[in-house]
Amino acid sequence: MDKHQANGRRKFLATAGLITAAGLAPGFGQKLNLGYKPPKFKMCLNPGIIGVQAGQEELLYMAVEYSFESIISMPNDLAAMSDKKLKEFRQKMKRHKISWGSTNLPVEFRKEEARFREDLAKLPAAAQALKRAGATRMNTWVLNGDNELTYLRNFQQHTDRLGACAEILEAHGISLGLEYVSPKTLMTRFKYPFVRSMAEARELITAIGRPNVGLVLDSFHWYCAGDTKEDILALDKKDIITCDINDARYGLTPDTQQDGSRELPMTTGVIDLKPFLEALVEIGYDGPVRAEPFNKELNEMDNQAALKATYAAMRKAFDLVQ
Repeated sequence: MDKHQANGRRKFLATAGLITAAGLAPGFGQKLNLGYKPPKFKMCLNPGIIGVQAGQEELLYMAVEYSFESIISMPNDLAAMSDKKLKEFRQKMKRHKISWGSTNLPVEFRKEEARFREDLAKLPAAAQALKRAGATRMNTWVLNGDNELTYLRNFQQHTDRLGACAEILEAHGISLGLEYVSPKTLMTRFKYPFVRSMAEARELITAIGRPNVGLVLDSFHWYCAGDTKEDILALDKKDIITCDINDARYGLTPDTQQDGSRELPMTTGVIDLKPFLEALVEIGYDGPVRAEPFNKELNEMDNQAALKATYAAMRKAFDLVQ
C-alpha cells in the first residue's frame, strides 16, 4: 500500500544540535554493531510508514545516522535536484554504502479508466527521475477484492494496466514489484474476492508477461495467506523486487488479523521470521528489506524514538540469520 506517504506529519530537523552522538542513546551517532556481518539483503528506511516525514536529502541523513543500508527513492525530489546536487547526493550515498530501495508506483490503476490514463501519462517523467538517480525499483499493492469486477475481469484489468506500467518502467531500467494483500478481514468487505496469496500473485505476474515484474514479499501477508518457507525457496532472487518484515498482533489468528494494524518485527513473535529470512538468505536475495508496521504507537513517537525503535527491531530480526 502507499506506505511512505502515510502519517507524514512531523518535520525532521536535520541539525547537529538535534541528532548528535551526545543527544542519542549510547551507540547511536555512529555505525552500530560494527562487527556484525549482515546477510546480502539491505535494511531499508521508508519513513512514512513509521510516522516520519522527510524529503530525499533528510532521508539520507537519517539513514547515515541510524545505520540503515538503503533508502526509498522519491521521484519528485530527485527530479528537482540539479545535476550538481544529484551528483553530490549520489557520492554521499556511495561513501556511506547506502543503496536505493523501492518507491511507490504513482499510478492509480484500480479505478476509472480516465484516472488511470492520466496517471500513466505522467509515469515516464517519474521513471526518468529514478533512472537519472540510478534507482531501479517501484512497487504497488494488489487489493484482494472488488465490489464491481469479478475475479476474471479484475485479473484482466490488472494484467492490462500493470502491463502498460511495466512497459514504461522497463524502458527506463526499472522493475515493478506487486504486493499481494492477504487478510481475510479485508477480503470479506468486497463482493468479489481477488488475489490474496503468493501463488495467485505469481499467476498474475506470469500473465503480465514482463521480465521486470516481480513480487513485493511481505511477512505479514505471507503469514496471513498461510504461505511457507518452501514457497519462498521456490523463487529466484530476481523474483523479489522488495521485501517488508512485520509482526502480527497477539490474540488474533491469521484469518482475523487486520491489515492496517501490525507490529514492528520481533515485537510479539506471532510471525516466525526466522524461516522467512532464512529462505531469503538461501535464495541469495540482495535487495531492500523494510519495516511496514502501520502501528499507531510507533507513529506517535518523535522522529528519534521512531527511528531508533525501527532500527532495533529490524536488527533483532536480521540477527536471526547472521
